[in-house]
Amino acid sequence: MAVDTTTRKISRMDRLYEDEGGFDFVGRSKTWYTIAGVLLIASILAIAIRGFTLSLDFEGGTKLTMPAGDLTTEQIEETFTESTGIEPELVQIVGAGSSETLEVTSERLSAEEVNQARQAIFEKFQVKDETGTPSPDAIGSSTVSESWGSSITQRMIIAMLVFFVVATIYVAVRLQRDMAFAAILALIFDGVFIAGIYALFGFEVSPAVIIGLLTVLTFSLYDSVIVFDKVDENTTGLEGQRSKTYAELTNLAINQTVMRSISTSVISALPIIALFIVAIWLMGIGTLRDLALIQFIGVIEGIFSSIFLATTLLVTLANKRKSVKKHNEVVAAYRAEGSHAVDTDVSGEKSLRTVASPATASQPRTEESGGASWRPGR
Repeated sequence: MAVDTTTRKISRMDRLYEDEGGFDFVGRSKTWYTIAGVLLIASILAIAIRGFTLSLDFEGGTKLTMPAGDLTTEQIEETFTESTGIEPELVQIVGAGSSETLEVTSERLSAEEVNQARQAIFEKFQVKDETGTPSPDAIGSSTVSESWGSSITQRMIIAMLVFFVVATIYVAVRLQRDMAFAAILALIFDGVFIAGIYALFGFEVSPAVIIGLLTVLTFSLYDSVIVFDKVDENTTGLEGQRSKTYAELTNLAINQTVMRSISTSVISALPIIALFIVAIWLMGIGTLRDLALIQFIGVIEGIFSSIFLATTLLVTLANKRKSVKKHNEVVAAYRAEGSHAVDTDVSGEKSLRTVASPATASQPRTEESGGASWRPGR
């Protein structure tokens, strides 16, 4: 019976779980650091130059809302300015179809000024309520004081600090100290980069954005911990072997978890996209829009942070430890020994291993080899 000796070529995807790893993530650390550095500098410049567009909840002010109908932003802005003597900061239409809503945002107005604006808009445009009946009550108003916005900002800062402290302690206790530092540095990069995007494109920063930011930072931390947990598993008993360095075992861990990380991010992005569509085109709810936008940005950015940056930082920090440096030297010396390496096990016993080269292994035996064998005619 013939035996099929055809060997199947191993694809790069199949090699993800092999010792050599399918992709050299750690070996391209300079590339990841360069990309991260450029993005970080651009984000800081955007924050410093453009600043943030804060919502009414942070700056304080007054907002009028009404069914859009046939109204235009130019008409409402002109009427509002004439009735109050104050130019609105923003006039926009949100939502779609029957859910379209016209919003007017301005500095904080007194109750009298709010009534004047509502009355002037109603008298000129006969704004209709949900039943289609003209009514002044169809024009809603809300006023937020600056002190309330300041209180929200303080609570936001406290929440961020608590999150970073708890995350650092958890990773340090659960895994390794270097992993905690690497995870926190990656989270700081996440926060600065996302803030830079909001500053650069002028996206409004609202309380929903802060909630979403804490959510995506938690997601990014979770993704990093998944990779770090595999690194911790691969590097357990590191000094008991001489074939792999810490960096190589870390790279193997990334290869073993990269598909899971990407799949999780893609699956997480799908409901966020659905929420974004519902918030903008169907319901016009600003809170849902803000929440969906920052979560979508964070999930996509988190792939780079957890896979490429966090683990690269981990290897950089680990290679500064004396024990890891010493082990790297041991591995290098072991590899330099060549085919006649002396392998010392944990108990101190030594065994000499002779590795035959392909040329030697395939060389036919001759009579001078000393091995007598039966041949026809002898």
